[in-house]
Amino acid sequence: MEQQDAVLYTVDANGVATVTLNRPDKHNAFDDQLIARLTQLFQQAGQDPAVRLLILQANGRSFCAGADLNWMKRMANYSYEENLHDANALATMLHTLYSLPKPTIAKVQGAAFGGAVGLVACCDIAIASKLSKFCLSEVKLGLIPATISPYVVKALGARVAKRYFMTAEVFSSRRARRLGLISESVTEEELQPTVDALVEQLLSNGPQAVAAAKQLVFDVENQPLDEELLEKTSLRIATIRVSEEGQEGLNAFLQKRPAAWQEKA
Repeated sequence: MEQQDAVLYTVDANGVATVTLNRPDKHNAFDDQLIARLTQLFQQAGQDPAVRLLILQANGRSFCAGADLNWMKRMANYSYEENLHDANALATMLHTLYSLPKPTIAKVQGAAFGGAVGLVACCDIAIASKLSKFCLSEVKLGLIPATISPYVVKALGARVAKRYFMTAEVFSSRRARRLGLISESVTEEELQPTVDALVEQLLSNGPQAVAAAKQLVFDVENQPLDEELLEKTSLRIATIRVSEEGQEGLNAFLQKRPAAWQEKA
């Protein structure tokens, strides 16, 4: 299958970009070519001013089974330098998704194993069906979940991550929600409507404000609560209040009318 067909990409009239893993016969497992294609599409969505948010989903019974078997067979014969190049490519793809300057939603059905857990952890919001299963399975192969670890540890916390990194236990959607990997666990029938409701909610908000709010979390996380941070956050709210979008939003609220971006949604 051509990599163009292995990942589908669409942008609708509302600016919703959808990236769909499309290797259902392979449980949407990824290889080096698929990683390169995903990186390209994430960059494209991030740079496209028409795109307001991104949904990552998959066709078939599984969300993603992690690394493709044929790719793993090739990797077994790679040199250290070739392995490092491969790992850097995966790390770049994950970071591109994680740092995308637009909201990202993972829509998860079926299995999400290995690197797929990293994809889920990189998204801002993750909705999974109650039948979904998750597993950080790398140690079963004598490996470690290294490139996905920064995002999974952020999602789960260090102590929980240690357990699942070391045990390679399969855990349920319900447990994934309790642990913070996913935002909601819903029935198969509720999966699409739940994502649709989130999309509608996000599109009702100021697009520049949404991007700035996401960046705000990156910038204040783990920072000391000191005078410098107070000054920086005060500067941000003052700046956005006098921005074109901020003025439009405030005036629309005071005048009891839809804001410009709401009329387009």
